[in-house]
Amino acid sequence: MSHEDFPTEKPAVVTCGLPYANGDLHIGHLRTYVGGDIYSRSLRTLGQKTAFVSGSDMHGTPVAVNAEKEGVTPEEFALRHHEKYEATFPRFNIEFDNYGHTHDETNTELTQEIVRTLEAEGYVYEKEIPVAYDPEADQWLPDRFVEGTCPYCGAHARGDECDEGCGRHLEPGEIEDPTSTLTGNAAEYREREHKFFAVSDLQDYLQEFIDRLEGTSNAQNQPREWIEGELQDWCITRDMDWGIDYPGVSESAEDSEADQTESGRDDSDDLVLYVWVDAPIEYISSTKQYTERVGADTFDWEAAWKDAGVSESDAGSEARRTESGGDIVHIIGRDIIQHHTVFWPAMLRGAGYVEPRAVMASGFITLNGKGFSTSRNRAVWADEYLDEGFHPDLLRYYLATNGGFQQDVDFSWSKFKDRVNSELVGTVGNFLYRSMLFAYRNFEGTPEAEVSEEVEARIQEAIDEFEAGINDYSVRKSGNAAVRLAQFGNEYIQHNEPWKLTDEDPEAAAQVIRDCVQIAKAIAVLFFPVAPGKMQALWEQLGEDGSVTDTGVDDAFEAPPASFGEPEALFEKIEDERVEELNEKLEARVAETESESDESDEDAEEDMDADSDSDADIDFEPLADDRISFEDFQELDIRVGEIVAAEGIDGADKLAKLTVDIGVEERQIVAGIKQLHDLDSLAGSKVIIVANLEKAELFGVESNGMLLAAGDEADILTTHGDAVPGTKVQ
Repeated sequence: MSHEDFPTEKPAVVTCGLPYANGDLHIGHLRTYVGGDIYSRSLRTLGQKTAFVSGSDMHGTPVAVNAEKEGVTPEEFALRHHEKYEATFPRFNIEFDNYGHTHDETNTELTQEIVRTLEAEGYVYEKEIPVAYDPEADQWLPDRFVEGTCPYCGAHARGDECDEGCGRHLEPGEIEDPTSTLTGNAAEYREREHKFFAVSDLQDYLQEFIDRLEGTSNAQNQPREWIEGELQDWCITRDMDWGIDYPGVSESAEDSEADQTESGRDDSDDLVLYVWVDAPIEYISSTKQYTERVGADTFDWEAAWKDAGVSESDAGSEARRTESGGDIVHIIGRDIIQHHTVFWPAMLRGAGYVEPRAVMASGFITLNGKGFSTSRNRAVWADEYLDEGFHPDLLRYYLATNGGFQQDVDFSWSKFKDRVNSELVGTVGNFLYRSMLFAYRNFEGTPEAEVSEEVEARIQEAIDEFEAGINDYSVRKSGNAAVRLAQFGNEYIQHNEPWKLTDEDPEAAAQVIRDCVQIAKAIAVLFFPVAPGKMQALWEQLGEDGSVTDTGVDDAFEAPPASFGEPEALFEKIEDERVEELNEKLEARVAETESESDESDEDAEEDMDADSDSDADIDFEPLADDRISFEDFQELDIRVGEIVAAEGIDGADKLAKLTVDIGVEERQIVAGIKQLHDLDSLAGSKVIIVANLEKAELFGVESNGMLLAAGDEADILTTHGDAVPGTKVQ
């Protein structure tokens, strides 16, 4: 692993959290996979050797439960969903170099090998623990076979996770008031022997690791609660018959049919590895499969993942850790940060593999301000989006550039239409079509002229923005580099008016259009990671050979072909009537599903994947009974502001220091948004603040005002129009 800016000399691996093979994909699930595809394409555009891998998560209790309901084996059930995902991702231009699954031979063998190594290194031990048991079903209850109360926050929780409260990982035996999901009866705890991974032995390492981890701030800050506190060891086995066998369990079972332990478990009982052991190992397995397919000369999985460990120094007297391995970047949903920043790096360290360089954790996707609900059919399904005739690149752009990666994003057909019409049609498409059409009609292609210094400098600026976005782990920033270049192009062509120059000064007209065609080519190169299908079409319209896939940032300066044909518009406007039609379809579908459902207050389904968006409806606090007078309200001085700068406060997990322009002056405001927003992307954002709040001091930093935001995720309030800083909110 290195901490040099990309591109580096080391191989990079970009991974996405494994979709859980348990349901259909909706557009909320696509955010991390689109982000991963854009990030890996961007790295290659910079010249970084990169493998983009993932796979389906086939194991765990939800698969077993739902397979039993359908009367099929867990393998049949999971493979059906795996094959669906494998076919769906390419339809959204998400192109993994390898997409495997956790039940294949490669992952099974590698998982057992890594567990054996951890055991040989002294990181695995056996311990008796209380495990939930259903006497009526005569069955042990691992993970989602049991639910009850979270011991940490008191919320309703399922076996291995407090999914409705604090989000904390739960070990077997921790959940209070356990209930069996098989019979609905109260479960009881019985002692069982299970294998534990001694994560606590690696606490010092993890505290150093989290300080050097790159990526989004939520992935860097959220795990500190566990890493810097009393770190608990991790139970890595489960009482199931669906999963990867703990190494040696099957063999011992053959040797004895009735060898009972004091806890009541005999060696013939099923004992498999916890799903969160074998799931992340699929990242390595999938990379290995990629190498086996293309050869180590193209991509060497061992060079990327293996840690050379400790070697003797030149002096021969002291050992030193050698720098080895590649640059590993995990792109996940924020609900699985703990697994990727605590358990996973500890496993890698103990088994001699390279730690992640970065973890990018996304926010959730909501639909019209509410959570996606697959049981209520309140979702825009992946297949549905494509069946409605929309190009996948439109959704890719919306998901990638609509807010910072770690921020929650709301999808509605209306917002989607506005972004497409104003930015893709009105900015990018408008510039490309008008400049290339003018070039075709007046010069039959690229005019004979040199690119001006002004335009060369602006293209270089766009490349610098693109590169900075990648090194800041911001697909929004890298994606917007090309859009901002198109904005410049529109201003440039409008300012120079080549249609007037063709008669008055033909050479000047040729110069302007030569510049515009070069800008168009630069856009094709820089916008390709976000919109690969559309930018390949632009590449061909420019008369270029081959694929834009094979280009790098330097190609943005290469002269386009001297001739090309008449261009076609790349993006089409979405009409209001189309949005109304889509909204009516959604509302009718939700109403029909709810009328047929016995569900009333909450969804009863399992999440679709380990990296899923929340499927629960939002529970709102009741309205306050106490009212205030209009005069009291008028005493609040609420102003529109614009964020000038934002930075985290050292030592504070949640607090950020903002410099906000409120028209008459700049204010310093402290806000609890550090873990919830990409601070680097906030400059220029319009915000609403309370200006006459008493000053306060937080972590030694003065706060002169209050930023207004909605909900636990700090959805920052802003303006719909163009109100200038200092405007009073009335």
